[in-house]
Amino acid sequence: MLQGLPPICGREKEIAALIQRSGSESLPVPLPPLGGVRSGFACALHMHQPTVPAGPDGAFISHLQYMAEHPGEGDNHNAEPFAQCYRRMADLLPQLVAEGCEPRIMLDYSGNLLWGLQQMGRSDITDALKFLAHDATMQRCVEWLGTFWSHAVAPSTPIPDFKLQISAWQHQFLDCFGADALARVKGFSPPEMHLPNHPDTLFAFVDALLQAGYRWLLVQEHSVEQLDGSQLEHHHKYGPTQLVVRNSDGAELTITALVKTQGSDTKLVGQMQPCYEALGMQPLTIAGLQVPALVSQIADGENGGVMMNEFPEAFRVAHHKLRNQESGTLAINGTAYLQWLDHSGVSQEQFPRIQAVNTHQLWQQLGDRRGPAAVDAAIESLKSTHSGFAMEGASWTNNLSWVEGYENVLAPMNQLSARFHQQFDAALAAEPAITGTEAYRQALLHVLLLETSCFRYWGQGVWTDYARLIHERGEGILSACGG
Repeated sequence: MLQGLPPICGREKEIAALIQRSGSESLPVPLPPLGGVRSGFACALHMHQPTVPAGPDGAFISHLQYMAEHPGEGDNHNAEPFAQCYRRMADLLPQLVAEGCEPRIMLDYSGNLLWGLQQMGRSDITDALKFLAHDATMQRCVEWLGTFWSHAVAPSTPIPDFKLQISAWQHQFLDCFGADALARVKGFSPPEMHLPNHPDTLFAFVDALLQAGYRWLLVQEHSVEQLDGSQLEHHHKYGPTQLVVRNSDGAELTITALVKTQGSDTKLVGQMQPCYEALGMQPLTIAGLQVPALVSQIADGENGGVMMNEFPEAFRVAHHKLRNQESGTLAINGTAYLQWLDHSGVSQEQFPRIQAVNTHQLWQQLGDRRGPAAVDAAIESLKSTHSGFAMEGASWTNNLSWVEGYENVLAPMNQLSARFHQQFDAALAAEPAITGTEAYRQALLHVLLLETSCFRYWGQGVWTDYARLIHERGEGILSACGG
């Protein structure tokens, strides 16, 4: 880390070369013929702690550190139980493998959580995560998912910063676990499962993912629809899909998507409901082939009593059940499932096609018109005539707006982002090595941190005060840079 700053930039050329040479990897473990398996389940654990200006003299520290240092406030007594949740898969998985099971889990760690663990000197946790990333047996069991570095929600993040958030996380992961581990990261987990549905925002988001080497992403069931605007059917929710995106000029991109179902309840993963749901499912038919149905689900890995206390034993029991009976159901991670289909002759082009929610209505309203102005006019028209129509994105938190009532965070966030790009974009085009300087990294850190969802999730008060302080510091840094 440079001057105590996180490793969020400076190795762009190395990462780009890594992405370019990272081709179609072989399956991590031999799998039976498609016809021999009825179903599978893919569970992911999301881990995050924001960075807050709450250390000595307002220094940036992990909120986990703040919890540990202020145990009498709210639920802060859970600091150490949370910390143990961040490392415990390094105990659970080897135990199950030794017992003859084939456990699988996907892990989504935010960049500022990984940085915070480094700041805290929690080598017990970071060493456990390195074991999961480096050990050959654990590589078969664990799939790491990419995400935005500071847990920003995509629909209300400035579009130019998508690539910055994605790249910063790749830098952080590379620093923690090395190039080979980063080359294996092919799936993306959007913070809060928040998928943009404005056509230009979504197009830029998917374009950024594809350029960064991602091959698939996890989406929330209620954030997508069929191409005719109807709700997803069984074969969309329990199999691979192709997410189709078009921008306001009509350009089109696609990316593979796996659908996370049934809302946000951590009990679904905490009590291993995806396993038991999969046990009762039959294969799907895609391109004339029988394809195992897949139940995909993600939950906070540490938050709440179920995840802290019940999950480990439920995870063991579920995998013992699969070991002890010929069920035709297996645990499988997202990339392995998709590679399995590809090796069996089922390609992405044959997957059912879906799109972001409300897209059908929007394109019907547009007709033959194109361009950003036409899209904006169509959106305003639909808002005035269709109750509930929105283009602010959709996620499992549809009862909570990331925009309404947060002008005091959003306006400074957009202002700081715009000023950052005015200061650095032209200089970057002339001299890419500028990303390795302390000034650039300091400014980038403040841009990324201000976009953290927590500064809006918890309402007005101390969290929006944190955002105000980050904005003021970021402005000061850019002024010192001459911007």
